[in-house]
Amino acid sequence: MVQDRIDVFKDMISGLTEDSKNDAKGSAGDKHETALSMMHIEQEKLTNKLKEAITQKAVLDKIDSSKNTENIISGSLVKANGIYLYVSVALPKIAIDGINVIALSPQSPLGNHLMGNKVGFQFEINKTHYTIESVE
Repeated sequence: MVQDRIDVFKDMISGLTEDSKNDAKGSAGDKHETALSMMHIEQEKLTNKLKEAITQKAVLDKIDSSKNTENIISGSLVKANGIYLYVSVALPKIAIDGINVIALSPQSPLGNHLMGNKVGFQFEINKTHYTIESVE
């Protein structure tokens, strides 16, 4: 999913670069300058999103999925309150074999409470009580 986002952002940036080159060949005046400025702003936004996706991929690439621990670490798949949580980076909900998995950052409030704990640990966030049921 993250690699797909990287590829899409690269394609969009490349497309904007091409558009600005083609626009520069045949246009003049204020409308041309405004269009180029808008393309440049959009390119900056996409470049920032691309950098974020590359950073997320680097974090995911560092995770050793073969590591099995009792304590929750980055890369752990945790079941709490019947919800599967993958402690890694914040991503949209993912369905794997019909099971919804929420990828969350260890720095998020929920991720922060999970890190270092094990099965049976209980805690509360925003008046919701959580119990860790399993760690893989």
